[in-house]
Order: sequence, then structure tokens, then C-alpha cells
Amino acid sequence: MEAFRKITIGEFVAQDFRTAAIFSKYGIDFCCKGNRTLEEVCDKKVITPDELLEQLETVLATKNDAGIDFKSWPLDLLADYIEKTHHRYVEQKIPVLLQFLDKLCKVHGANHPELFEINELFIGCAGELTQHMKKEELILFPFIKKMVNATMNHQMIQAPGFGTVENPIAMMMDEHEAEGDRFVKIASLTNNYTPPADACNTYQVTFAMLNEFEQDLHKHIHLENNILFLKSVALEKTFSAQELN
Repeated sequence: MEAFRKITIGEFVAQDFRTAAIFSKYGIDFCCKGNRTLEEVCDKKVITPDELLEQLETVLATKNDAGIDFKSWPLDLLADYIEKTHHRYVEQKIPVLLQFLDKLCKVHGANHPELFEINELFIGCAGELTQHMKKEELILFPFIKKMVNATMNHQMIQAPGFGTVENPIAMMMDEHEAEGDRFVKIASLTNNYTPPADACNTYQVTFAMLNEFEQDLHKHIHLENNILFLKSVALEKTFSAQELN
């Protein structure tokens, strides 16, 4: 941990751009003043180095979820995982990306007018995804958990107000497709997240974060469309017509 104090802010971001969100949270300029060491920044901002290092190390130590057999998970556990992993990721990254994209439009918009369209697309994404996730958390996921609990306890369940779980699932899948289409446009406008030759550090980090955001969205949608939703429809069918009425 002691050695990390001598590493520059720019080196941290170069190693893993996800650390940029942490520096931004503390108002630390990793772009124009990225040559300062972590120790220097903490002294200037009156931040405890260990506090900042703990968050940075958590990000750097985070591994991907490759190899996990999500299909074997109970549906209530999978719903919780999606909410606590992917929903929280979206909630955390949206404000950072909105801030960075707004800055890019102001500083680089004159030379790169496509930034304004990228910004508008992401603003739309932020609003729609926020509403989408709340519908899942307040309506769909609770019913899925209710079905799991009823199955475990050999209980009957009443038909939900939305009729069948297939109805909200169909809506969620339509919204997934809309966001997928939106990111196809963003990827095209960013040349597959390739910063231009005159890109500053913020420009590069923003494109890298957009790329990661899209990749996380793909995992998120995969877990829902291909596992959670399919198995939830199948689970509902195990209840007899009498139990659902």
C-alpha cells in the first residue's frame, strides 16, 4: 500500500480507467494535473491516503464474472445479484458519464460536433434505464421472489395485477432492445470508442467508460433475457390455473 502513495494519478487511470470515477468524486483533476502523486493529492485535498487507497484497491482488485454458472442459481438470488451488481453499476456510472460528456461538449464540441449527439443519446439512456430498473425492482423482481418463496413453501399464489409474469417481461425486453439500439448509435458515433488524435485524458476516459458501460449492459441484459426471464416464465407455468386464481 505504501508504494501506491508514490504513483501518479495519471498512472492509476492509465492502469484502470475505472479509478477515474473515484478521483472525480473527490474533485481530483486526473486530466490536466495527472502528474501528481497520490500522496501529493491527498495533502492538497486534506484526504486520508488510506481512505482513497482502499477505494482504489477495491476497484483494481475487482474481477469479472467469467466462469460463473448463473443458470444454476435460484431465481431470487439471481434477481438480487442483478440488482446489486448491474443496477448499482448503472446508478453509479450515470452521473459520472453525464458530467464528463457535458464537459467534452463544452471543451471539444466545436471541433467534434458528434459529441453533442452522443451526449443526447446517453442522457436518453440515463433516463430510460433509471425508470426501467425501478420497474424491475418494485414490480417484476418482487413477484419473481414471491414465486420462488411459494414454491419452496408449497404455497399457492394469487395472480398479480399485471396478469402474468410474461407481460412485464415483454415490456422489459422491448426496453432492453431500445437501449441496445441506442448504444449501437453511440458506438458508431465514437468510432467504436476510439478517441480522436487530439483527445485529452478526460476524452479518453469517457470513451473507455462508455465502452465499459455498454459491455456491462450486455451482461445485464443477457442475465435477464436469457436466464432470469425465461426461467421465471417456466416457473409460473408450474403453478396450476387454480393456484393463480
